[in-house]
Amino acid sequence: MIDLNGRVAVVTGAGGGLGHAYARLLSQRGARVVVNDVGDGAELTSREIVDAGGQARAAVCSVTDAAAVQLMVEQTLSAWGRIDILVNNAGILRDKTFARMSLDDFRLVVDVHLMGAVHCTKAVWDTMREQNYGRIVMTTSSSGLYGSFGQANYSAAKLALVGLMQTLALEGAKYGIRVNCIAPTAATQMTAGLLPEEQLKLIQPEFVAPGILALVGENAPTRVILCAGAGGFEVANITLTKGIHIAGNPPSAEELIARWPEVVDRNGETVPGYGRAQCELELQKAGAEPRPSGRGPLR
Repeated sequence: MIDLNGRVAVVTGAGGGLGHAYARLLSQRGARVVVNDVGDGAELTSREIVDAGGQARAAVCSVTDAAAVQLMVEQTLSAWGRIDILVNNAGILRDKTFARMSLDDFRLVVDVHLMGAVHCTKAVWDTMREQNYGRIVMTTSSSGLYGSFGQANYSAAKLALVGLMQTLALEGAKYGIRVNCIAPTAATQMTAGLLPEEQLKLIQPEFVAPGILALVGENAPTRVILCAGAGGFEVANITLTKGIHIAGNPPSAEELIARWPEVVDRNGETVPGYGRAQCELELQKAGAEPRPSGRGPLR
């Protein structure tokens, strides 16, 4: 039984859809919930939780407004004394092919998805470090992981959140902060009209919400990209093939092309524990003895 009694959760974009389902389930498991959204939905979801016997506070603000996010966090701490869980769920779509997409629409989607998550995470980070406990979920997408026609802005923002998760999980580990991603498949306002009605009925937000619960509990994992929808759950990984080493100073591009099947061979591929693992592998293949650090990039 995942018990969240005594925990305080902030869920962004919780006025409807996935965020609404997350907030309700977290409350049902005992968490006090801050329901964030830009419109009336925040109040409605908050009232629904309270009417069901839970504790909730509405926080009406945009995650793109760093000052408003900071105020939301300060008010939560003043009322409830701690913040244990942050679910970065708020998002929008501005779908067009890249050729037709304005830079304003690109920036707006990045601002909401990526910078919105940054604002919220930054606002709670010190509190979680001080209390030596935190659970943070970023919302990525199969569009970011694998691409999606007409969603260059959305895809870019969603994969950026994976990189943010990877690094924050490393930095937060010694403070008891676990950071994960969820890639949901769900029928929401953002997906309306994209699938037939009979298929939309199979991908209700409530079927994704258990994945969130698994990522924010006491025994939650860290650095996981959990895919969820229609009762299915999978894990996505960013892997590194064993690859090859080409002698020469510099190596030959022609030999690289000639040996391309070896480069892309996925037998023996790994999931690196940190970014520098790529450099360490390459130095090892070159005959050098890399320093096992894991800290800092070498690109």
